[in-house]
Amino acid sequence: MPDNAGLAEFKQGIELLRKGHSARAVECFRHATELKQQNPFYISFLGVAMARAQGQWAAAVELCKKAVSLKRTDAQLYLNLAEVYVSAGRRDIAVDTLDAASRYCAGDARIGRMRGRLGRRSSPVLPFLDRGNPLNRSLGKLRHRVAVRVRRAIPAFATQQTA
Repeated sequence: MPDNAGLAEFKQGIELLRKGHSARAVECFRHATELKQQNPFYISFLGVAMARAQGQWAAAVELCKKAVSLKRTDAQLYLNLAEVYVSAGRRDIAVDTLDAASRYCAGDARIGRMRGRLGRRSSPVLPFLDRGNPLNRSLGKLRHRVAVRVRRAIPAFATQQTA
């Protein structure tokens, strides 16, 4: 089998993903993966397309994890895995994935940008309760509102002191 087996299908799948045609991209990536079964990029992008088009989160995560295990030092594979986690509503695991990626792929700005967009979650107000507990959620929202007001007030206070 030639080295570029499936490359045309892969490129077409990328173009379809960019244009928002995820369902058609799944077929391209699936065909590319059948031709070259151990290519981590084909596998990873198949996972992304499946997540976007079909909402098959578990299968998409497994494909992306397999791709990362095949080539642990490529930032794009971690970005794809993190995207799938975010679209599945697992932002916390996406953050952990990007933190791991920064260890294996030091210096890749894309990881830092995506990590910055996801932000850092504060610890639960009441650590003995689950993060999703209604009391923790309410207190967390209150803490956030107070922190925002304090941040807004501090610059105003600092300019009053220097005048």
